[in-house]
Amino acid sequence: MLNRVYRLVAPRTIEPVETCVPLEEGTVVVRPTHLSICNADMRYWLGRRPAEVLARKLPMALIHEGIGRVVYDPSEMLASGTQVVMVPNEPAPAGLGEPADEIIAENYRYTSRFRGSGFDGFMQELVALPARCAVPLPEGLDPHVAAFTEIVSVAVHAATRFDAIAHERRGTIGVWGDGNMGLIVSLVLRILQPESHIVVFGRSAYKLADFTFADATYLTDAVPAGLEVDHAFECCGGEGSASAIAQIISCIRPEGTISLLGVSENPPAIDTRMVLEKGLRLFGSSRSGLADFERTVELYRAHPEVPAYLQALVGDVICVRGVRDMAAAFDADLRKPMGKTIMEWNV
Repeated sequence: MLNRVYRLVAPRTIEPVETCVPLEEGTVVVRPTHLSICNADMRYWLGRRPAEVLARKLPMALIHEGIGRVVYDPSEMLASGTQVVMVPNEPAPAGLGEPADEIIAENYRYTSRFRGSGFDGFMQELVALPARCAVPLPEGLDPHVAAFTEIVSVAVHAATRFDAIAHERRGTIGVWGDGNMGLIVSLVLRILQPESHIVVFGRSAYKLADFTFADATYLTDAVPAGLEVDHAFECCGGEGSASAIAQIISCIRPEGTISLLGVSENPPAIDTRMVLEKGLRLFGSSRSGLADFERTVELYRAHPEVPAYLQALVGDVICVRGVRDMAAAFDADLRKPMGKTIMEWNV
């Protein structure tokens, strides 16, 4: 089956390439319908990765957040037309250099591949996926929200790990970051930790106004004296990571757990003296695996208020029919203050 892949060959330059889609047992062919642009995609688009990284990874099709409809499933487990979320993380098949590992999750294994970061992402006419990487979505789910299910699954992954690591005193959980990740993480915590007081800290009163499900919100430069949290999630990333981590260490109670999700190009300084003095636990979470996607989809089904709240993150919706529209979508994402830019994929 012939396919067209839209690869980034240099910053701001996309070229279509003709390929062939394998029709193999264990593979499902999906036609993407809605794709969501991530900050990682923007770093490639703008050339804001080190030159050696760009040289090693390009040309490559971008996008790891997306949904589509099944075109072909040789096993006939998924009917043609079934709407699925595409899982971008593909662990090495058993027997091909990847032994069974009951300790290291699939999204942390060196042998796993991640779409849009090392091999082609979802900017294709057709995507051939391992059958396990096509997860059916609930009927009636807004496709613009469903398009960024991947980032929601990352929040679910972090919250799941937190539940296994943190001690049981969870009266107050603080979330630092008023952007997309901060909103999604605090919303997921609202559902998965219903007895906890969810407090969000950010720099923009305008953005914090969308956190209507949180118990309290504070500007980071106006935190009440003496306010403490039992545990914290850092969702800032970039240059904001250092100040967020410093404030968390100051506000968190002894033996609290700090979940780090923000990506920072420059290593932030951490006050290890206070980390030791308070006996804190810091852990990082990155990407997600099949189990996290399945739990996210179940969250959508059991709590329809979750996708309803997530509609606040739907930003520009760009109808994409060709390369020029793709460039327009990335440029639109560059101008957005918050939210997700969605490509209605009609190539």
